Amino acid sequence: QLQLVESGGGLVQPGGSLRLSCAASGFTLGHYAIGWFRQALGKEREAFSCITDDVSTYYGDSVRGRFTISRENAKNTVYLQMNSLKPEDTAVYYCAAADLPRLWGTSWSTAESYTYWGQGTQVTVSS
Repeated sequence: QLQLVESGGGLVQPGGSLRLSCAASGFTLGHYAIGWFRQALGKEREAFSCITDDVSTYYGDSVRGRFTISRENAKNTVYLQMNSLKPEDTAVYYCAAADLPRLWGTSWSTAESYTYWGQGTQVTVSS
């Protein structure tokens, strides 16, 4: 059974850091494009990062320079290192896997490009 499981969320003070993990089971995560999305309360789901099979990375303007996406194929896991966190980063964070190894143009930021989704992990940035 194909499954993605996020972990690493929690409560952190503004300016702090967290590292999220997205672990895959039932398929080889390194063969597919993996995206990170988030959804704040009352807002639409937002794509903000993606990593492809050839380790190309994409970032949205809201996180570029603060967040870093990476993958460790031996552990079948994608990571999201989040630094300089702000209260507006508070949201439920989801990882998702596409059916393709790479996504072109702006398709990495479209939810419809992804087939498999994790259950989400809450990140709260507050003092």
